[in-house]
Amino acid sequence: MKIGLVDVDGHNFPNLALMRLSAWHKAHGDCVEWADPMFGDDYDRIYKSKIFTFTPDDTFPWNCEVIKGGTGYDVRSRLPIEVEQSTAMDYSLYPQYPFSIQFFSRGCIRHCPFCLVHDKEGAIHPVEPLQLNPNGKHIEVLDNNFFANPEWKSAIDYLLATKQKVNLHGVDIRIMNEEQAYWLNKLRLHRNIHIAWDLPTLDLTGKLREVTRYIKPYKIMCYVLVGFNSTIDEDMYRIETLRSFGIKPYVMPYRDFENKRIPTQYEKDLAQYVNKPMIFKSCTFADFSPRKGFKCKKYLQ
Repeated sequence: MKIGLVDVDGHNFPNLALMRLSAWHKAHGDCVEWADPMFGDDYDRIYKSKIFTFTPDDTFPWNCEVIKGGTGYDVRSRLPIEVEQSTAMDYSLYPQYPFSIQFFSRGCIRHCPFCLVHDKEGAIHPVEPLQLNPNGKHIEVLDNNFFANPEWKSAIDYLLATKQKVNLHGVDIRIMNEEQAYWLNKLRLHRNIHIAWDLPTLDLTGKLREVTRYIKPYKIMCYVLVGFNSTIDEDMYRIETLRSFGIKPYVMPYRDFENKRIPTQYEKDLAQYVNKPMIFKSCTFADFSPRKGFKCKKYLQ
């Protein structure tokens, strides 16, 4: 078969599903390539993958079987069972990204109202590690809740054995203890450890104080969700608390699954202020002027 792939979201980050599909088809003797409309009649099957609902769809009229998958199409979509059971990855699709993608667990212990992970992947459960990139210089660990995995220590041992740097995306400080922090400090970090303070009703100040006794604050970056049941005062409290601990905040305006909500101008201005370190360090949000003749102190009045 001749297989065409369409990464609907673009090539800003490797698409895990397409890499797994490509590896499986190549192992079974099929020809796999990025789908080219110039040769639209030559394919036996097209796979289209879309992660984000706000990404415009591919509308080319492919003259063959078309299989669509990914959360951007349907939160319940799944890879074929034979592909799910394989750990093979086709890293040749994205030669511009010299890293490996890895999961040690899927699912989550949380049921956050703004998140689809539990609906899509269920309760947290360990999974077999995927094939590493033979040309990879570091590993992107995409677990949703790394330390909620009952086999987290095995994952740490695996990462230490690779002797590669690690970018750890999903660390829930609400469950982190001194032992886990000890092993985190053993990893060679490619970038900051990613934590989150999404809900202002949960005051993480005490936990942040505890965690920063074990882990240097400069090693931590914290996502701050705004626009989902939070006030400006609650947004600023989280941001300034993180600043006081020396932890870098990163503001993420809320986007709903159905893509009906558009971030407000305040949320965009706050993200611009916080997410650019030179601005964040040089002035207060009240004094920040994102546009000529406008200062953000108007939001705080």
